[in-house]
Amino acid sequence: MAFSGAQAPYMNPMVPFTGMIQGGLQDGLQITINGTVLMSSGSRFTVNLQTGHRDNDIAFHFNPRFEEGGYVVCNTKQNGIWGPEERKMQMPFQRGHPFELSFLVQSSQFQVTVNGRLFVQYTHRVPFHRVDTISVTGIVQLSYISFQNTHAAPIQPTFSTVQFSQPACFPPRHKGRKPKPPGRWPANSAPITQTVIHTVQSTPGQMFPNPMIPPMAYPNPVLPIPFFASIPGGLYPSKSIMVSGTILPSAQSFYINLRSGSDIAFHLNPRFKENAVVRNTQIGSSWGPEERGLPRKMPFSRGQSFLVWILCESHCFKVAVDGQHLFEYYHRLKHLPTINSLEVGGDIQLTHVQP
Repeated sequence: MAFSGAQAPYMNPMVPFTGMIQGGLQDGLQITINGTVLMSSGSRFTVNLQTGHRDNDIAFHFNPRFEEGGYVVCNTKQNGIWGPEERKMQMPFQRGHPFELSFLVQSSQFQVTVNGRLFVQYTHRVPFHRVDTISVTGIVQLSYISFQNTHAAPIQPTFSTVQFSQPACFPPRHKGRKPKPPGRWPANSAPITQTVIHTVQSTPGQMFPNPMIPPMAYPNPVLPIPFFASIPGGLYPSKSIMVSGTILPSAQSFYINLRSGSDIAFHLNPRFKENAVVRNTQIGSSWGPEERGLPRKMPFSRGQSFLVWILCESHCFKVAVDGQHLFEYYHRLKHLPTINSLEVGGDIQLTHVQP
């Protein structure tokens, strides 16, 4: 089972794609789309924030066009009738290149960033709370679509209601490494071309992380290994951390560490020769007893991609791999705010981190 509460991300959705926005748009909601523009005979792609699955009412139509030097059309459709176009005579996307596109809902406008840079602001023409659906069409291949509440505040333990009870939006897992046609990436095979770092937190009744600050995008193909990042404010119940990458074909092991100074509060260490996922804590340079038991077979495979989701609760860490709950690890270092840095290393290519 996976985390529940906040809207789970849509992982590797096929294009054309239409999906529900749970609870509709609200001030502070940020929708992030990560994907790659295809080297295709087509010349456009579109993201619509709309009412229902039909396209009669579109609050925000975002339409990059690789024509006449490249430009982006923004518009609104009401009762099937388009309003006046707003054109941005710049093209922030490149064919064959990955991108991160974010829509931040503000009280008076949509704020659009591309690869971490502000691109356009689009004033609301209709009430944004009518929007409950997102659609994506055209010459793109998608890695994920995520939903994050930038106005959320950290939660005290007594108010933490995040649970493992509903599956995240993952398509069926496929084996093998054969090339996939556009829009048909398996859930365990994400492109290793875009690096994104977020600061995340959750709110009551939510299961997917929400950023405290806008994401920073790094154009490097992969992150350096070993990788280090701070966790601003440290951990607290409902804090989520996500790590994804691709395991090298000859991998022996890799690790994810949540650190408190020189101590390691949580050490997650898949080992392929031992066919084990080792968990432990190191305090004062001394390791505690290892935990190795799993409710199912080893979820990591050499040559395959992975997504690790760590949810901090008041008494334990809950860990899911590729959308499936794997185990719980009870806190040995219990002063959570001091656990304020993340370390990732080993035999992997690291592609996305949300510390």
